[in-house]
Amino acid sequence: MAKKENRFKVIYKDGGQLSEDGVRQILVDTQTGVNYLAWKSGYAGGITPLLDSEGKVVVTDVTDV
Repeated sequence: MAKKENRFKVIYKDGGQLSEDGVRQILVDTQTGVNYLAWKSGYAGGITPLLDSEGKVVVTDVTDV
């Protein structure tokens, strides 16, 4: 059986499970290059596309990932 490739790659991680702020991560979709901000703390969490200062979605060149 072929090994399944992960679609998302964590490029930044901050915080910890035991801190009040939780864990913040920036994920990159290896197929589209779209960056996402993910946050989790305890049983709660969320994910949203990462935006630049002009409100446009941050996209990383997929050859760099």
